[in-house]
Amino acid sequence: MNAKAAAPVIVLKAGREKSIRRRHPWVFSGAIEKVLGDPQGGDTVLVRSAEGQQLGLAAYSPQSQIRGRMWTYDASASVDAAFLRNRLKCALDMRERLPLGQHTNAMRLVHSESDGLPGLIVDRYADVLVAQFLSAGMERWREDILDALVELTKCEAVFERSDAEVRTLEGLPERAGFVRGNRDASRCAISEHGLVFRVDVAAGQKTGFFLDQRANRLRVRELSAGREVLDCFCYSGGFAISSLAGGAKQVTAIDSSETAIKVARENLKSNALDASRLVFKEADVFLHLRELRNRGAKFDLIVLDPPKFAPTAAQVENASRAYKDINLLALKLLSPGGLLATFSCSGGISADLFQKIIAGAALDAGADAKIIERFGPAADHPVALEFPEGDYLKGLLVYRA
Repeated sequence: MNAKAAAPVIVLKAGREKSIRRRHPWVFSGAIEKVLGDPQGGDTVLVRSAEGQQLGLAAYSPQSQIRGRMWTYDASASVDAAFLRNRLKCALDMRERLPLGQHTNAMRLVHSESDGLPGLIVDRYADVLVAQFLSAGMERWREDILDALVELTKCEAVFERSDAEVRTLEGLPERAGFVRGNRDASRCAISEHGLVFRVDVAAGQKTGFFLDQRANRLRVRELSAGREVLDCFCYSGGFAISSLAGGAKQVTAIDSSETAIKVARENLKSNALDASRLVFKEADVFLHLRELRNRGAKFDLIVLDPPKFAPTAAQVENASRAYKDINLLALKLLSPGGLLATFSCSGGISADLFQKIIAGAALDAGADAKIIERFGPAADHPVALEFPEGDYLKGLLVYRA
């Protein structure tokens, strides 16, 4: 679409263009003075300041508080299939330049706003792609994007997981299923640093596997030798199996999901490891940690990788209490000289707040503890400098004296 010929225009309120000038990709509804024309969901609109300056082109989303997602800050550009294909190619080229392929055949290929494709997530599991179309703009160009992905990656199948709650905020229905290629490829065997995991792209959390934790799983593996390890919210066994591969003396892995525990056991069987040293426990983590505390259990390394307690700022208070609760219990279960690898993937919990929560937990646990490392997402999950909201995963490695 040529911006100069475009009828739909978003006119911002006076002074509300500052974030766009800093290249933040979101235009909130409260920043808009008026909309000229009749743009429909996913249409490309020109973004204009109150003084009339053309600031760029955005995808319009009439039902979301994020009313526009910036495609480009060049108002003369054309947003079309070729534009999107070029953005996809740039994202793929960046991953090609990383040494990830030496260690795994599973990685994130497109990371939404940070790759200039707001609302699009694409993960690769061996020869299967999993795509999430999470915004009205991405929905508008869905077929073109799918065609370009197949062309550029040569993958045999694409599974769509557009079933996240955020689609309802965009006024879009949930959708999931194979959209290209082999319909029998819903369980994919992937390799990661010499370990094998079978990913359920149809029913697994997010797109099937937590690729953002790849580097952190390797670090926990390196720290596990000779230790008694407790992995909480173990999901499909990523941290637990990595700990076992790292020479852990014994590993206990807890998750409340029967399905997750079943997949974790299958993943354990897929690797040539001493399965007798890994015990899976289907239980509520909060309750089981209390039970372990009451029994006087002790561990040398504890991993806390809970689900997203606070997707938005509105849930921060309750989430903070939940994070403090599990971290307090974990610190009480740590032996002297023990390590706690604790994570938050909640966008509503900042890194500073997370550290304060852990500090409060340590104080209440009577633990002399200190941070010795910080964790973040793997390199295939880049964070655009102008988009700090993309830096959702944070973690701390805490030593208890």
